[in-house]
Amino acid sequence: DVQEVINYRDVMKLVDELAVKRGGYDIQSLLDIHRETVKKIVPEEKIGILRKSQVVIKEESTGNIVLEPPPSIEVPYLLEDFFEWLNSGEASEVHPVMKAGIAHYILVTIHPFVEGNGRTIRAFANLVLLREGYDIKRYFSLEEHFDSDLAAHYESLASVDRQSRNIAARDLTPWLEYFCEVVAVELAKIKEKVRKLSIDIKLKGKIGEQVALTERQMRLVEYLSENGSAVMQDLKGLYKMISEDTILRDITGLIDKGIIKKEGKTKAARYIVNK
Repeated sequence: DVQEVINYRDVMKLVDELAVKRGGYDIQSLLDIHRETVKKIVPEEKIGILRKSQVVIKEESTGNIVLEPPPSIEVPYLLEDFFEWLNSGEASEVHPVMKAGIAHYILVTIHPFVEGNGRTIRAFANLVLLREGYDIKRYFSLEEHFDSDLAAHYESLASVDRQSRNIAARDLTPWLEYFCEVVAVELAKIKEKVRKLSIDIKLKGKIGEQVALTERQMRLVEYLSENGSAVMQDLKGLYKMISEDTILRDITGLIDKGIIKKEGKTKAARYIVNK
């Protein structure tokens, strides 16, 4: 939907602004994010307004109820308690990723709005990460990862919900393990992209053109760059399940491209990055 794309852009801009705003976290920021998230999508009287009716959340594929939020009359008080904690000294001692995960779970459980809760809450979790020094939104979207495996997402939330009707009595560990794993997976993908880009830039600078390397060849170049040089025995340890002939083919390909060179002619010959 075109309007959803426009809204998403505006929400990210708002999150940037809120991230440098003085003071702590507040309910108004949540309301403002909701307003930008659902503008021109839901009726005006529901935009940036806390819900005043009871709702249930059903899984689209099965129609099963996956969440039954607290009564609407409790929503303002639950949010007040949540933001009091989020701005507390206790919360300041919590790791930023854990804090964002806790914020995500609590807001999902409270379900402050009639519509647009998911996108609003994920944007707020991004705000927490951004304010705490994790500028992830420029590199990946939590929303995309959650949407790619909704069953796991819902089950991790439901496994906590089933523990008790009292939110304060629940152990958030299953959800936080899932949330932290999602962040870790996405950060690992970024690290891998940066690694490949770094190697590509270095090689392009050395030989003046783009070079196509296999994943194994990239690891070889990275290993030689970090360790200075290596003998075949070192490289066999790097690829325990790969034959020596295969490693030799990879090395020969790198030598032919002028990326590495061989010093010596015996089995003790060393391979180094061509300066």
